[in-house]
Amino acid sequence: MYPNDFRYTKEHEWIKVEGDEAVVGVTDFAQKQLGDIIYVELPEVGKVLEVHQAVGVIESVKSVSDVYSPVAGEVIAVNEELNKTADLVNKDPHGKGWIVRLRIKDKAAVDALMTVSDYEKYLEGLEA
Repeated sequence: MYPNDFRYTKEHEWIKVEGDEAVVGVTDFAQKQLGDIIYVELPEVGKVLEVHQAVGVIESVKSVSDVYSPVAGEVIAVNEELNKTADLVNKDPHGKGWIVRLRIKDKAAVDALMTVSDYEKYLEGLEA
């Protein structure tokens, strides 16, 4: 269910490293908790983020939630498609529903994040 080549946070963001860059989004668990997503606030390209700094906001019919950066880095792209179809996050959270692309400041920071098996165990604890 969750891609093996991603890393995960306790706040339910995922990160996929591609060289010195990474794609960030929210997990399937997060989008299910949020419900129908109606708006995604995206950061400006060029914004420099620290670990756990808010990247943007996801608004659903149920709530408004911050999205946090799993690692420090610079925003080099945002998913403009979300401006037109925010529900891509619901439909394809680990693919077309990505939120930002970062140039990673310290790739070693990714190793501190949860693997897929760690994340699935973490979810079991939440659902118990």
